[in-house]
Amino acid sequence: MSTTQSDRLRGLLEPLVAARDLDLEDIEMSRAGKRRMLRIVVDSDEGVELDTCAELSREISDRLDETDVMGEDEYVLEVSSPGADRPLTEHRHYVRAVGRLVKFQLAEGGDLVARILGVDDEGLDLEVPGLKGRKATTRRLAFTDVAKARVEIEFNRKDKKEEEA
Repeated sequence: MSTTQSDRLRGLLEPLVAARDLDLEDIEMSRAGKRRMLRIVVDSDEGVELDTCAELSREISDRLDETDVMGEDEYVLEVSSPGADRPLTEHRHYVRAVGRLVKFQLAEGGDLVARILGVDDEGLDLEVPGLKGRKATTRRLAFTDVAKARVEIEFNRKDKKEEEA
């Protein structure tokens, strides 16, 4: 997708997304056989419900039909929320991941898997799980020390509400 088309799409769609108190995370155009696929990814601090994606999809489709931004070729529109294991690239992503287990690739090399306890403008407060029966430890990690970060999927984690009961 050309930068110009991407900019036009973002300018057209951001007001629709913002009107629902959502963040426009990504716009991706790809080919699916003869058709084009336009994927719009939205998110919020509370997450995004399926009904909201469906309603927004209809609004976006109507808006795109009113303009020439997609040209004359057919395309498939998909509006979704980011996957549970999406990369953390913005400050708001880290804030939304508080309490989640995250795999960090460190700028100095190596990996770190830890739970985010808190986030501020400079970095993260983490809980690093103990190995071989040892207690978990806390660690401070500056954003400048993070090369990449991705939420880890946890299948067996007890919810805090379950732990307190």
